[in-house]
Amino acid sequence: MADDLGLRPRRRSPLDGLLPWSLPGDAVALAELRFAEQIGLRVRPPVSAYLAGVPLPLEPNRVASMRELRSLWLGPDEWLVTAPEGLAPDLPGRLARALAGRHASVLDLSASRVIIEIAGARARDLLQKGCGLDLHPRAFGPGQCAQTLFAKLPVIIDQLGAAPVYRLFVRRSAARWLAEWLIDAAEEFRFVR
Repeated sequence: MADDLGLRPRRRSPLDGLLPWSLPGDAVALAELRFAEQIGLRVRPPVSAYLAGVPLPLEPNRVASMRELRSLWLGPDEWLVTAPEGLAPDLPGRLARALAGRHASVLDLSASRVIIEIAGARARDLLQKGCGLDLHPRAFGPGQCAQTLFAKLPVIIDQLGAAPVYRLFVRRSAARWLAEWLIDAAEEFRFVR
């Protein structure tokens, strides 16, 4: 019925009303990168460092970026290309056309995951509470990503900056639970400087 009237239903995030959230000062801030494009790309090697103008990292667990568009290496033949909503019009189409005739797949995964951005002086400490990865700057830094378990959930971690700033990619069905877990785990930093 809404379509008959030319109206579109309002898109909702599982994190509506929960994020953004922050502690006083700059200890921890949580935000959602709402409705970001997430394109799953699988292609047999050889692959060049750019595909349809999209940079692709060729080293394991690395990220290649161009402005706000980011490509995360997930496996020898797998990448996740992300961009804020509306930044890269027809991104799946451009990638599919560039791969025409190759053994490859391009899938729009935008509705499958939520992206939670974690920033602040205690962001790394917060992530260490739920993750077995060594996130110390000597082992994991800006431009790196990893697939891992976080608070018993499969996630992708992407470090954007040394400040530090991270993004957690989590299934939509578990996003609210994870955001609540992060808020609860961050509460101790309210009292610790």
